[in-house]
Amino acid sequence: MKIQDIKMGKINTPLIHAYKVGKKVLTYSDEIVIKMITDTGEIGYGSAAPTPFITGETENSIIGAINYIKPEIIGLDIDNLEEIMKVIHDSIHGNNSAKAAIDIAIYDLLCKKYGIPLYKFLGGYKNSLTTDITISNDTVEQMVEKSFKAVMDGYTCLKVKVGNHVEHDIERVKAVRKAVRRGIKIRVDANQGWRPKEAVKIIRKFEDLGLDIEFVEQPVNSWDIDGLKYVTDNVDTKILADEAVFGPTDAFKIIEKRAADLINIKLMKCGGINNAIKIYNMAENMGIRCMMGCMLESRIGITAAASFAASKSNLIKADLDTMLFFEKNAIIGGACIEGNNISINDSPGLGISDVIGWHEVF
Repeated sequence: MKIQDIKMGKINTPLIHAYKVGKKVLTYSDEIVIKMITDTGEIGYGSAAPTPFITGETENSIIGAINYIKPEIIGLDIDNLEEIMKVIHDSIHGNNSAKAAIDIAIYDLLCKKYGIPLYKFLGGYKNSLTTDITISNDTVEQMVEKSFKAVMDGYTCLKVKVGNHVEHDIERVKAVRKAVRRGIKIRVDANQGWRPKEAVKIIRKFEDLGLDIEFVEQPVNSWDIDGLKYVTDNVDTKILADEAVFGPTDAFKIIEKRAADLINIKLMKCGGINNAIKIYNMAENMGIRCMMGCMLESRIGITAAASFAASKSNLIKADLDTMLFFEKNAIIGGACIEGNNISINDSPGLGISDVIGWHEVF
């Protein structure tokens, strides 16, 4: 089975509610979806979510990068995974979301060839997992209302977004904790919004108030590894590195310095499943546990991420709720989400058979 062509398309999906990421407010999702076609006629699916404020990639840059990589891998045999991945990552610097789309399609095809679901190919630890649900940065009243509704809907873990004002951040988290029972886990995502000493002060305040925070995600700037370590070393609450870890090299630096207690793996950040495996293996070997995260991704990316997360025993947490944000589902097949549970079927590869509303781009 050899790669014969890669066709690119775009899907545009309105969101149920406006989604806040830092200072950006999104009302719809544009995603690049690729169909990798082989000489046997089999199709592998992959996708890339443009997130210029995190990865630096836009729709046009993703399209350009895939077009640049495409001729380098045409004609390569799917079975030669190591060669394909080396060609992908050596052909262009960065552009990790574009690489992830190609990587996911490769793994989809490889699993389809051998008739095995992706989660089993990668380890097969389990076939379902529990995700948190994101409570976007908003007024105290709105965040409390959304948190209470999420709990009433059966969610047992809330990811509370903060990071734009110290005193407001404390009040937001305090109010959410007061609104939900103690059995509900609360994770706090600061989105790089605090300075190191500021972060320590805030997190210690959480601890003094007994808010029972499961962990705090990326409290300081992504480049400030020493600052991240300072926070980790000076609070009791666990600290998770997110934007600080893109690829395996970043993960090595975090692990070497013990700058965080947990590492968040995202396929769009690291360049796909192949690099995710490298990050995971380093973390596991050094006793650091991992979480599986995502960007604003449709069922293709979420299925790939969920398959990876379910396959590994040291991937103990998941933040894969973005399928819930879309007004409609354009993807036929793949993982199924019901409430906070994501289940993966035993169809080969990703189990995806078609994409509704896919418009080819060049």
